[in-house]
Amino acid sequence: MQAEQRSNKIAINCLSILQYYLISLAQSVNLSLLYMYRHISKVRVRYGETDQMGYCYYGNYAQYYEVGRVEALRDLGFSYKSLEESGIMLPVLEYSIKYLKPAYYDDEITIKTMIKEVPGARIRFEYELSNEKGELINVGTVILVFVLKETMRPCKAPRELIEHVQKCIEA
Repeated sequence: MQAEQRSNKIAINCLSILQYYLISLAQSVNLSLLYMYRHISKVRVRYGETDQMGYCYYGNYAQYYEVGRVEALRDLGFSYKSLEESGIMLPVLEYSIKYLKPAYYDDEITIKTMIKEVPGARIRFEYELSNEKGELINVGTVILVFVLKETMRPCKAPRELIEHVQKCIEA
C-alpha cells in the first residue's frame, strides 16, 4: 500500500512538471505569427540550375524567392508590371538566406512566402523553402523599398496594397 501511494505521488509530481512545461511553451509561442499573409508557390529544380554535385546552385534561391514574391503580390491583386506602370519600382534593400539542406535536380520545391506586417515605405517578405519530403531546406528574408520611378525616392506603398495586406493579417 505504501509503495502504491509513493507511486501515485510521483505520478502527480510528474504531471505537475509536465503541466508547468506545457504552460511555459504556450506562453512562449509568438501569437503574432498566426496573423500573417501566406502564399504557396512551387518550382522544380532544372538541370541547368545544378552544380557538378547535383546540388541546386546557391544563387538560384534568389530567383525562387522572386517567384514566391511575384506570385504572392499577384494573389493580393497586384503585379510588378502594374506597379511599374503606375510609376512605382521595388528595388531590393536587403536579402538574407540561411541554407539548411540542399535541393537537388528535379526536386519540386515549395516556396512559402509570408508577409507578417503591413507595408509602409518598405515591404518585408519572409520565405521557407521545403522539398517534396516536407523537409525545410532554407529560410530567408527580402526587404524591398517602394520608390517613385520619376525621382527614385522612397514612397509609401499603394493604399490598396496596404489595405489588402492589412485585411489578410487581421483575418
